[in-house]
Amino acid sequence: MAKLGKRTRAAREAFAGKENLTVAEAVDLVKSNANAKFDETVEISLNLGVDPRHADQMVRGSVNLPNGTGKTVRVAVFARGPKADEAKEAGADIVGAEDLMETIQSGKIEFDRCIATPDMMPIVGRLGKVLGPRNLMPNPKVGTVTMDVKEAVAAAKGGQVQFKAEKAGVVHAGVGKASFDAKALEENILAFVDAVSKAKPTGAKGTYMKKVSLSSTMGPGVSVDVTSATGN
Repeated sequence: MAKLGKRTRAAREAFAGKENLTVAEAVDLVKSNANAKFDETVEISLNLGVDPRHADQMVRGSVNLPNGTGKTVRVAVFARGPKADEAKEAGADIVGAEDLMETIQSGKIEFDRCIATPDMMPIVGRLGKVLGPRNLMPNPKVGTVTMDVKEAVAAAKGGQVQFKAEKAGVVHAGVGKASFDAKALEENILAFVDAVSKAKPTGAKGTYMKKVSLSSTMGPGVSVDVTSATGN
């Protein structure tokens, strides 16, 4: 068995026996043990009572975190003409049409979010096998297929987080940086949980929000009291 480093041992000891904490307690614990040499991301994981293999149990959406993510987001936009100009003016990092498709097909993907105007979808659709597995495929349900390119780019740059339930019904996302003050992280966490709660699908049966946990990039996870996270 690999020998644990001092920092890892100390973090595990700090987390030992602690579970179902309030959001504030969990944030303090995670922040105080995020001691890596870089600014760790604070990550949230929600275990939901859904089976996303069924269309009526898929959980998907987006939320604008009140205090941003602390991450620089690179945005690519598929658009032509005035909408391409609008995207550039809004701060998009890459803007194109067929040329952008060819760049992506060549394996060059230098962006974190992809937006498209509706008329571009026949082109974007050819990239499904490339963008889909990376969760980069534009989708009208999360506002990335839109004519309001300016707003979409601003949202992506300003702290919008997309979420989607994975096979086991788990939703996870980064909700800020360990360097954020505790209040800012708490506000982001509550906003994220609220958005996922509101995205409850019609086919969900029984308990929807089963478990909430918080961690930093390099740290252990701690469970958060569901009532504290949802306000219910």
